Amino acid sequence: MLIIGFVWPEPTATAAGSRMLQLIDAFQKSDFQITFVSTATKSDLTFDLKNLGIKTHSITLNHASFDTFLQQINPDIVLFDRFLTEEQFGWKIAQNCPNAFRILDTEDLHFLRKARESAFKNEENVSLKHLTNTDSKREIASIYRCDVSLIISKYEYQLLTDTFKIDASILLYLPFLVSTLDANALTRFPSFEKRSDFMSIGNFLHAPNLQAVLYLKNTIWPFIREQLPKASLYIYGAYIPERIKQLNNIKEGFIIKGWAKSSAEVFKKAKICLAPLQFGAGLKGKLLDSMQYGTPNITTKIGAEAMHDNLDWNGFITDNPEEFAKEAIQLYQNKNIWKTAQKNGIAIVNQCFDEEKYKQKLIETVQYLINNLEKHRLNNFIGSMLQHHTLQSTKYLSKWIEEKNKT
Repeated sequence: MLIIGFVWPEPTATAAGSRMLQLIDAFQKSDFQITFVSTATKSDLTFDLKNLGIKTHSITLNHASFDTFLQQINPDIVLFDRFLTEEQFGWKIAQNCPNAFRILDTEDLHFLRKARESAFKNEENVSLKHLTNTDSKREIASIYRCDVSLIISKYEYQLLTDTFKIDASILLYLPFLVSTLDANALTRFPSFEKRSDFMSIGNFLHAPNLQAVLYLKNTIWPFIREQLPKASLYIYGAYIPERIKQLNNIKEGFIIKGWAKSSAEVFKKAKICLAPLQFGAGLKGKLLDSMQYGTPNITTKIGAEAMHDNLDWNGFITDNPEEFAKEAIQLYQNKNIWKTAQKNGIAIVNQCFDEEKYKQKLIETVQYLINNLEKHRLNNFIGSMLQHHTLQSTKYLSKWIEEKNKT
């Protein structure tokens, strides 16, 4: 298996990094030999994939060296990390390894996130006008060109099948993959009495997280602080910008901490996680973490979207800022409500994110489609059509750039 990463995995900084390691684990446990490549630059937070026995290579965009590399390793399966890598390298895979099974991990639907951000900034409700943007055409074309696309959210799966009429045969619902929690999990979490304060966490390269912190600072936290003058809110996240650092105010109990080396540690210290996300897509890794570490949370409808089926939430869900603050205060002070929320989180983890269940589904689906690849591709005429035109357009644009770079 060849994985083409949009970035090198950073599981301590991003949910996408954790997601990638979950996929790698699923394929390694089924005896796949994996090579991971990326055009990105590694950072201090990059996970060392060599510790997992994975070969890694840095690759160059629009360069013939990648063709040579493909011919040398001749992968049976190629996994694209987000549609952007499929756009950049998909035609080279089709040309050099036409029989390689192509998987797209969407992470979340980028076009949905951008549509919601645009609607939010314009103070509009999301409509088809927002959804049918340039990114949706690019991302959906990428989905069609691949043999199967991994969709992390049931809401997004339904959006693709119902609104955009994409055949379910080229989609696979695959949420976050985590270990279930046993009956004694509650006894291993720090108790209500041993926890204090509020927390919020999220990578600041991700626009919804940055907006959520501004929303907390300017709208929600003043309500909470007025009723709980001794409580503090700790803000964690990698790649923190200067404008967020300047929000630090110890007197107001609004404390900017930056990147957390151990998310488990900061979750287990806090009594409540606040996540007032106003736009976004996919599933929210921070909210799954809060459930795994026994930390109830308050979030919005966007935050909780597609994360809990019909189960009770592990805290409260509201889009109203005053109600958000009111529920946070109640949860902070009421031990019984807090413990019930904690139990709800365990039920959600076990029902909705059971790694054994979904890893088996992933491997079985991939193996079945590989064994029936010719028929599967014949049934995806739109995909083959887009693949044909992409080879003609992207190929020659890339070759032009390649020649231009030589001069």
